[in-house]
Amino acid sequence: MATYRKERLEESIKRIVGDALLTVIKDPRIGFVTVVKASLSRDFTFADVWVSILGDEGEKRKSMAGLESACSYVQYLVGKEMKLRNTPRVRFHMDTSIEEGVHMVDMIEGLDKGEKVPRDPDGGREE
Repeated sequence: MATYRKERLEESIKRIVGDALLTVIKDPRIGFVTVVKASLSRDFTFADVWVSILGDEGEKRKSMAGLESACSYVQYLVGKEMKLRNTPRVRFHMDTSIEEGVHMVDMIEGLDKGEKVPRDPDGGREE
């Protein structure tokens, strides 16, 4: 029962944050950002929101800085929309799974063509 409620709340947070990024938040630093996933902690005190950002490394850093500065306003919007006793604290994280998937497809296509594919020593992950 509790997991179903948690899943519904996570989907609601994902929708609220996505809508806010499209309509309400007008920070020029935030580029093309897509909300990939939202996850609540067990006690609903933290909402981790994973976003995918399109662009080079500089644009990604700027977008993350813009998201971090808008964090408290997004938390306010989540609390206003969802009627919870305690509003979860929103934290943004960058999701690199799409870029990793594109890299894997490129590697597979390179193997099909018989090309030598350069290996990425850290697996395409950013720390």
